[in-house]
Amino acid sequence: MAGKWLGAVLLAASVIATPAVAGEAECGAGVYRLADGGIVDVAAANEGALRWRNIDGSSGELKRDGDRWTSTAGWTGRPDGLQVRFDCAANHMAFGEQDAQRIALETHETSFTSHGTQLVGRLLLPPGDGPVPIVVLLHGAEFTSARDTNPLQRMLPAAGVGAFVYDKRGTGASGDKYTQVFSTLADDAVAALAEARRMAGTRGARFGFQGPSQGGWIAPLAATRTNVDFLIVSFGLAVSVADEDREAIAFQMGLKGYGPDVIAKAQEIGAATTRIFASGMRDGIEELDAVRGRYRNEPWYKDVYGNFTHIILGMTAEEIRTKGQAYRFGTPLHYDPMPTLRAVNVPQLWAIGGMDIDAPAGETSRRIKALIADGQPITLAVFPKAEHGMTEFETKDDGSRVSTRYTPGYFRLLIDYAKGDRLAAAYGDADITRPAATE
Repeated sequence: MAGKWLGAVLLAASVIATPAVAGEAECGAGVYRLADGGIVDVAAANEGALRWRNIDGSSGELKRDGDRWTSTAGWTGRPDGLQVRFDCAANHMAFGEQDAQRIALETHETSFTSHGTQLVGRLLLPPGDGPVPIVVLLHGAEFTSARDTNPLQRMLPAAGVGAFVYDKRGTGASGDKYTQVFSTLADDAVAALAEARRMAGTRGARFGFQGPSQGGWIAPLAATRTNVDFLIVSFGLAVSVADEDREAIAFQMGLKGYGPDVIAKAQEIGAATTRIFASGMRDGIEELDAVRGRYRNEPWYKDVYGNFTHIILGMTAEEIRTKGQAYRFGTPLHYDPMPTLRAVNVPQLWAIGGMDIDAPAGETSRRIKALIADGQPITLAVFPKAEHGMTEFETKDDGSRVSTRYTPGYFRLLIDYAKGDRLAAAYGDADITRPAATE
C-alpha cells in the first residue's frame, strides 16, 4: 500500500493509519514492551484484524485463528510465521516466543478552540511523574480521525516521549469543515501546542511538532508562529504542491524507463491539470483537452500519474466542472515553503524516503542541504529504500508497490531526536547530513 497525492495532499498517507479499535480486537490493542526491551504497538485494522508495529520497523497484520492470532508480513498477505496470543486480564501478550507486557500510558482527553472551532485532542505521557519531551503530532491530508489512526501517539510515549494527537478540523470529533488551507491548519497546530503545554504542566520538558506528508508544509509554518523547541518533518517537501506533482510525474516516468522527451510531454499534461486545480476547477480545462488530444494515443500516456494529475486526467470537461468540485479544499498549490523554512530558527529533523514516488526527495533534499550549508540547525536523513509513509516495498509485475515494513531506524531516529539526545552514528541505511556544528 502507498499513498498518492491523494496521499500527500488530497488524502492520507495511509500506511501509517489504522481504523478505530472495535469488537474482539479491542482488548488486545495497546502498546507492549517485549522481554528483550523492544516496543510493539498493536492497533485495530480492517475487518476485525489487528496491525502490529515494532519500533525496529517490522510490521504485520494479525487475523484471529482460534485462540491465537496469525501474522502476515507487512501488507503482503504472506504468512511470516508469527503467532500472537493475548491475555487481556493480565495485560499480557505472547508475541511469538517472547512475552510482552502492556505499557500503562497516562492518557488525558481534551478539547480546545482555534478560530472559533472546537478541536478534540488527547495527551499521552509515559508512566511516571518526571519531565519528558512532548511531540504535537500533526496530520497528513487524511479525512480520518488521527486519534483513531496515528500509532505514534502510543509508540512515542512507550519510548519515553509524550505525544499530543488531535483530530484536525473537519475530521473525527472536531468541528468545522475539512480544509487544506495551510495557514488555518498552522494556527490549529499552534492552538494544539498551547493545549499540550497546559495539560502537561511540569511534565513537559521540551515541545516540538511532527509534520508528516502535507504536515511538512504546515509544521514549519506553525513553528514560526509560536515558541517551540524542535521540529520534525516526515516524508514532507521543501517545494510547492504544484512542483510536487511535476517532480512526481518525472520520477514515476523515469522509473518506468521513459526518457527526457517523454517526461517533458507528460509534464505538459501536469501543467494543465495544475492550472485547473489552482483555479478551483474553473480555468484551463480547454488547455487540458488540447494537450490530451495531442498525446492520448501515445504509448506512454497511460503511465502519466503525478500526485494530483491522475485525479482528473480521465474525466471529461463536464466531469471536471462537476465531480471535480469535490477536490476544492483551498489547497495553496503555489505556496513556496522556502521563506518559512529560512525563518524557522529551531533545530529541525527531516526524514524522507529516497524512493518516494508521491513526494520525490530529489529537490527537497538539495534545498535542505543548502539550508544546512548556510548554517541552519537541520538534520537530513534520506532513507534510500523508503517510499511515502517511510515504508519499504516490493514491486509487482504491473509496477504497483506493496509495503513490506517500515524502514529500519526511522522510528528510533524520531525518538532520539525528540529526546534531544546526541544522534547515533547510523539509523538503518539512512544517508544523514548533520548540521555543521555537529559534524
